[in-house]
Amino acid sequence: MDGPIAGWRLAAGSRAELLDPFPPRYAEVVADHVTHGRRGVAPPLPEALSARVGGRADDGVGVEALVVEIGASTARWDGSRYHLTWSLAPGRAAKESNDVIASRGWQPLEEPIAIELEPADWP
Repeated sequence: MDGPIAGWRLAAGSRAELLDPFPPRYAEVVADHVTHGRRGVAPPLPEALSARVGGRADDGVGVEALVVEIGASTARWDGSRYHLTWSLAPGRAAKESNDVIASRGWQPLEEPIAIELEPADWP
């Protein structure tokens, strides 16, 4: 049986600070967490945590994500990228952010933006 999902919640202050430079493009604003993986499957969360938004991805038809650096890397242990699903059009799902980033790539920001993340688990 799979365990809960482990990752980080985006602190309310960081979320508010990011909404101004990155107004959500689609109707459903997600902008709340960065997934690390399922407990029992993923390695433990990194202990020393610094996080920055380093880029943006958008498929132009309903999935927008911000790519996040954990430590000094955007690379997640499973080969995908750490990210915040930022906004979604109706009928789209947050899990599609991984596919959009993998297939279409992402645009780096000129200057990464420091954010505060809080370790969390959820079902």
